[in-house]
Amino acid sequence: MAFKDLLERFKKGLFKTAQLFNVRGWFGKKVDQAFLDNLEATLIKADVGVKSTATVVDRVREAFADKTAGEDLVEFVKSEFRTLLADPRPGTLITAPRKPTVYLIAGVNGAGKTTSIAKLAQRLKNEGKSILLAACDTFRAAAADQLTIWAERSGSDIVKGAPGADPASVAHDACDRALARGVDILIVDTAGRLHTQTHLMRELEKVRNVVARKIAGAPHESLLVLDATNGQNAIRQAEVFTKSIGCTGVILTKLDGTAKGGIVVAVRQTLGLPVKFIGVGEGIDDLQPFDPDLFVEGLFS
Repeated sequence: MAFKDLLERFKKGLFKTAQLFNVRGWFGKKVDQAFLDNLEATLIKADVGVKSTATVVDRVREAFADKTAGEDLVEFVKSEFRTLLADPRPGTLITAPRKPTVYLIAGVNGAGKTTSIAKLAQRLKNEGKSILLAACDTFRAAAADQLTIWAERSGSDIVKGAPGADPASVAHDACDRALARGVDILIVDTAGRLHTQTHLMRELEKVRNVVARKIAGAPHESLLVLDATNGQNAIRQAEVFTKSIGCTGVILTKLDGTAKGGIVVAVRQTLGLPVKFIGVGEGIDDLQPFDPDLFVEGLFS
């Protein structure tokens, strides 16, 4: 997809947050304490996070105190955001040296986990990869059914168990099939669970441990799906999931439905986790690899 088309997609997906920032409204105003207070309130409202907000406001104060805000201030703030989002490998996933590469996907119910898996599978399929899905959310029958539909649409294979079956046993069988068939990518769905329920988190750890025993180096990525509309509560979820399964990255969904697009910055700064993909719409192609430059341009469009 051409850069211009991608930028337009990011702009559309981040429209609500861009409206909140309303950078054109900065122009011609004196950068005094009132201006800085308003900037701080806007960044907090967009869920940029307290630490990152303080950093940006302090830097603006140092560079522009008592000056008149204009395009140079906007470019300065954009540069600060790029620095906060800096990541050596944005929007990329680790690939194992030997097949299969295993991606473990976790998240709470309602975050968009299953649809994100479907979109990711389709993206990898389009790259010429063979895909196997493991439907380890056996506690919710609809989850396996939904994943089966998406598997059929993307032409991917799927391993699933009976409703209520041990999720770890499904993961075990999926690993065996992935090894036997030489598939490129095994994507392991897990039961949506509240991060406050310890016994459910232990089930998730069990799935992870089975995968690790069956395939060397697996899971090669443990991706956490977070709903951007949850704002700072998503940070708390990420902290608990990371402690449990060692998350390596985040898929941030529903950015198009919220003015809290700054949560991308909070995730990167508070947790030190890279944002791998963002959801900027409901279409199958609306799960986009995270690009800091495109994100910042969309945010301040």
